[in-house]
Amino acid sequence: MIDPYDWVGLVAGTLTTGSYVPQFVKAWRSKSTHDLSIVWLLMLAIGLVVWVAYGFLITSFAVVATNVVLLLLVVALILLKASYEGMDGFRKRA
Repeated sequence: MIDPYDWVGLVAGTLTTGSYVPQFVKAWRSKSTHDLSIVWLLMLAIGLVVWVAYGFLITSFAVVATNVVLLLLVVALILLKASYEGMDGFRKRA
């Protein structure tokens, strides 16, 4: 059974994670990720991995679940950037 405090975490995490969906959809439809910084995406991905590890350490389903989903979205954005811009998208770092 999910702890009542985890419900608050799940709602917050769902809203936060959901906020990235429009960016992913826009990048997918426009086939453009030029405005997304690869440094930002990589830093975010690394931070999310740490959040997932933290969630496991404190045994928080909400922290683990929402950050895993967000990590998948960020990895998908990185892959879109690599696909649409090739290595140029990784070299510019802006």
